[in-house]
Amino acid sequence: MMFGTSIHWTTFFYLLIDTIIVLIAVIQNAKLKRLSLRRYITLGLLYIAYNLTGGFLPTESFPDPVIFQYIITYGVAIALCLYMIYYLYKDYDIQFLKYGYTIRNIAILVGGCFILLFLIPYFLTNSLNAARIYFTIPVSIIAFIFLGLFYRRISNIDSPNSFVSKKNRLAIISISCIALLPILTVIGDYQWLTFTVMNLAFYAISVIEVNRYLRFLKNKPEAFEVFAFQKVEGNEALKNKIIYGDLTRREVEIALSILRGLSYKEIARDFFIAESTVSKHASNIFKKTAVKNRGQFISRFKPKNE
Repeated sequence: MMFGTSIHWTTFFYLLIDTIIVLIAVIQNAKLKRLSLRRYITLGLLYIAYNLTGGFLPTESFPDPVIFQYIITYGVAIALCLYMIYYLYKDYDIQFLKYGYTIRNIAILVGGCFILLFLIPYFLTNSLNAARIYFTIPVSIIAFIFLGLFYRRISNIDSPNSFVSKKNRLAIISISCIALLPILTVIGDYQWLTFTVMNLAFYAISVIEVNRYLRFLKNKPEAFEVFAFQKVEGNEALKNKIIYGDLTRREVEIALSILRGLSYKEIARDFFIAESTVSKHASNIFKKTAVKNRGQFISRFKPKNE
């Protein structure tokens, strides 16, 4: 315990590391101007809030009743878990999963469980342990069903490229850590264990982002044309550059794949998305880069030394 509070030294360590990571992301985001790291920064800020509230609360210096402190800590943890799911939904172009596992439905389920199975039992029994158990059982079931569905969603019998393979493994680690949170909560207040598992999810996502950047560097001949960003006078875009700020990260990844000569079917297989989704992304890419079709796109932006 530190600072006369309930925070464990491991939690304080993760708080410092997460804060440093977020600061680096904010600085990098500012340097890259239009490159959006907002989702990642938001995720990092939620982790900072999670470490703060979960580490320092409950505390005797907080006004009574103590249940308000648990509402804050559980509320932040729930928000973090839901945002992690949203983050991966967006990164994998997941629009929906079976059994109604949309972001909205998951949020309603978990929020309803918190009110009906945590708050109400607590007020009726005045037992925090009983409330934890009632709340944990259904939420754990929801979490592991989602883990199974997500695993099936990104699994493929074909061998994807190494970047996607690593990304999938790290994404599974992240979701597994999130799914374990309800169980860790009911086991007991072991900050060193719970916060280690939860922060591992954030670090796995961070590695995904680093690998994404390294992949761009590895494909520098193509990436030079795709990622170059220059200020231009007026509204006329340079004819030999793609204005990176106008493309989403997924569109950039697909643009690189197109420049490597992959078919839409091959791209869909690599990124575990529908071929129609690839076609839609490609249409957006062509529109943003002022070309009419795939052939013009490759002709204009493929490195001339190839």
